[in-house]
Amino acid sequence: MRNAEPSQPQTQLVLVTPPIEAADAFAGALDAALSGGPVAAVIARFAAADERTLVNAVKTLAPVVQKHGTALIVEASPAVVARGGADGCHLAFDMQRLADAVASLAPQRMVGVSGLKSRDDAMAAGEKGADYVMFGEPMVSRHAEKNGLLPPIHAVVERVGWWAELFEVPVIGFAPDIAGAAALAAVSADFVALADPVWNHAVGPQAGVAEALAAIAGARRP
Repeated sequence: MRNAEPSQPQTQLVLVTPPIEAADAFAGALDAALSGGPVAAVIARFAAADERTLVNAVKTLAPVVQKHGTALIVEASPAVVARGGADGCHLAFDMQRLADAVASLAPQRMVGVSGLKSRDDAMAAGEKGADYVMFGEPMVSRHAEKNGLLPPIHAVVERVGWWAELFEVPVIGFAPDIAGAAALAAVSADFVALADPVWNHAVGPQAGVAEALAAIAGARRP
């Protein structure tokens, strides 16, 4: 996953999967989604499992994703990333975990971070070698009722626009819907991430990707 070439739309699409329990069963929907148009990366999340199971799941999904010219980034340990043949690791921000992942995987594989609770966290992640930062993903909180909630899109647009204007490290904005994806593209997000709006699209994930790409391409920039 990298910044767009001049011939491509400046903002590219990233897909975030639901927690995958059976990679074989999910592979068809994933392949269909990636047939809907160019996707820069898939961030794959998995249900809790042991390392061997996760490695096998990554090995199942990697060829499905990579045959489309798309990077497979996984929420898993660096060992699972390397052994499974993924292109990178996606983790919640923690300085030590980030340092360990960069030391283990860079420069051959990417390391990206989410769970950034402040601007200082984001800047620290960039300084420590993160290949991208993500804003706007579902909350993880010690308060159960807040888990999985999305922050207000206006706050995500503001944070993404601030980062895109000042920093070279690519930024992903997590959008709650396709309209949100267009709003993030309008403030020059390098990448826009979508989850449920693609997987739960009424006409199927392929149509969800196509609709998202059209909205991103039509976004008006300052």
